[in-house]
Amino acid sequence: MGEFLKKAFSDMKKSAKAQHEVDKAEFQAAKAEARANFEENRGHNTYAKAKADAKKNWDDAHMSPSERAAKMQEERDAKIAEANARTESAKARTEAAKKN
Repeated sequence: MGEFLKKAFSDMKKSAKAQHEVDKAEFQAAKAEARANFEENRGHNTYAKAKADAKKNWDDAHMSPSERAAKMQEERDAKIAEANARTESAKARTEAAKKN
């Protein structure tokens, strides 16, 4: 029982650290492009997004724990890469605006 708890807490610690990295990257990207993101997404696709989220939740409910962990890690890596790309894009837009 003790080993199980140690492993469970170790997994939670690793997951929290990974999620913290994702959160930091996404926060930096959000700071860099908050206004542009608001304008681009104003009032679009609310029903379609709700339907897609419901489908995703249904699919996630039927995964094994190892499949779910692998999928979550893949999503984290993709989110970090996307957030870094968004940050660079926003910085480039900022520099271009400063030059004009």
